[in-house]
Amino acid sequence: MTNKPNQVVLIGVAGDSGCGKSTFLRRLTDLFGAHLMTVICLDDYHSLDRKQRKEVGVTALNPKANNFDLMYEQVKDLKAGKGINKPIYNHETGLIDPPEWIEPTPIVVIEGLHPLYDPRVRSLIDFSVYLDISDEVKVAWKIQRDMAERGHGYDDVIIAINARKPDFSAYIDPQKEFADVVIRVLPTQLIKDDTERKILRVQMIQREGIDGFATTYLFDQGSTIYWTPCGRKLTCSYPGIKMSYGPDSFYGNEVSILEVDGQFDNLEEMIYIESHLSNTSTRYYGEMTELLLQHRNYPGSSNGTGLFQVLTGLKMRASYEYLTQKNVVLTGAV
Repeated sequence: MTNKPNQVVLIGVAGDSGCGKSTFLRRLTDLFGAHLMTVICLDDYHSLDRKQRKEVGVTALNPKANNFDLMYEQVKDLKAGKGINKPIYNHETGLIDPPEWIEPTPIVVIEGLHPLYDPRVRSLIDFSVYLDISDEVKVAWKIQRDMAERGHGYDDVIIAINARKPDFSAYIDPQKEFADVVIRVLPTQLIKDDTERKILRVQMIQREGIDGFATTYLFDQGSTIYWTPCGRKLTCSYPGIKMSYGPDSFYGNEVSILEVDGQFDNLEEMIYIESHLSNTSTRYYGEMTELLLQHRNYPGSSNGTGLFQVLTGLKMRASYEYLTQKNVVLTGAV
């Protein structure tokens, strides 16, 4: 039996399958340590197994295939510091296995298709990110993976993508409206008619006005900036790198958008980019670059995906520290 934490901070990580949630969770573990963090995969709240979904004619993305009442009750208990008997969805067999006992740690991460779907669950979350891969990039990635690694034909891959699309558009994609940060991966604008999708344009869309969340900016907060950093201090091969920053609106919310288009050739030089960013929530100069270098082989490390995953993780750490410190002040604990 572990000691009950004084406060549980709840983090939500949302997005479609294959959008980088696993890599992002590994980056969070680097920041918080495995002993402080419990990860709950929301696939465990599937109410229908694989065979039943096929019989009923629904995908796992459809709310009808998930038990949101149980999800809410158990997430609420975890946030209150109580243990739960969590169900297990077995991805290998497609069956629902006997439950396991979970004790909460100071940080509980709920990740999967639906963390921001149910307003009851959403209201419990302290900080959330939505990983948003554009259709063009998603199709290119899935074709490369499924044809190369799984031996699937091109037509089969396209049919599988299209079968999921209506439920994705109806139930998963709209959740980004509620996220504190959206990491959006788009086709590059540096190469005309690019189809390989190896060079990417990545945005970090940060919601303004959230208590304890200072948005990261480039050069001058609130200004609109376009910057080409390549030169003596940053190695850039074709097609180069472009960055931008500025205020915008997103689903009616005030946001700041940071963008990187292109690929970093030398991760050690990321310190040059880091030195031009403010409000990064690092504890010391160079920490952001160090975190990227720590796992340079993680997918996306050489483009804006890795950079913004690390930055979002730093924001989550700052939010955790802010909320726990606020709790200490409010309770008068020492």
